[in-house]
Amino acid sequence: MTFAELIERTAARFAAASLFYGHGTDNPRDEAAWLVLRALGLAFDTDLKRAASAADAERIERLAARRIDERMPLAYLLKEAWLAGQWFYVDERVIVPRSHIAELVREPFIARRAVRRVLDLCTGSGCLAILAARAFPAAEVDAVDISPAALAVARKNVAHHRVGRRVHLRRSDLFAALGTARYDLILANPPYVSAPAMEALPAEYRHEPRVALAGGADGLAFVARILAAASRRLEPDGLLICEVGDARRAVER
Repeated sequence: MTFAELIERTAARFAAASLFYGHGTDNPRDEAAWLVLRALGLAFDTDLKRAASAADAERIERLAARRIDERMPLAYLLKEAWLAGQWFYVDERVIVPRSHIAELVREPFIARRAVRRVLDLCTGSGCLAILAARAFPAAEVDAVDISPAALAVARKNVAHHRVGRRVHLRRSDLFAALGTARYDLILANPPYVSAPAMEALPAEYRHEPRVALAGGADGLAFVARILAAASRRLEPDGLLICEVGDARRAVER
């Protein structure tokens, strides 16, 4: 069996299983191709007509079975995720990185600002804090999370990206442990899924930590606290970017 045939066979299995895609890919073939290439350590320009070994096929079979039977997101199976072109370690202690804030940080209306201090609330894997540190090389970045388990993952990523001198990880319930610090830029991707939406989530999302998703009855439990406190935490002309997802209509009301 060639690598191409292994990908097609796996894609067919994924399609037949009616999986949900939302953690890096959006269709069964891309999911299968990513699984084969990354799990087997193959370069993206690998000749897929090459023969796969029996051990290769067996490894993909095991991982594909978990993807189907457990509805385990591929990012957790591979222990990796990509955001804004950067690699991050992930496991079930953090949600899979996918925030649109990652792209906004690089937009000219933000990138041209004189940013010296950044706060990343609900940092999870640390991905947004790390991307902010890369976008603003002169900035100090505070990255907070209430979960010690999430901070352990963030620590791995900070070390991998070698930004430990400027990205400071802290355990905090939002602003609670930050004293009177003020920031030029605050990034926030808090839990914002409402109670009804939590019950309707695809099985794949149930592998993610509930504490990082559930935003209370209307999804605004954390968003409202952030909005209420942000003005006291921003420098003059400072900017808050807060992801609210499906809670947008409630926020606008």
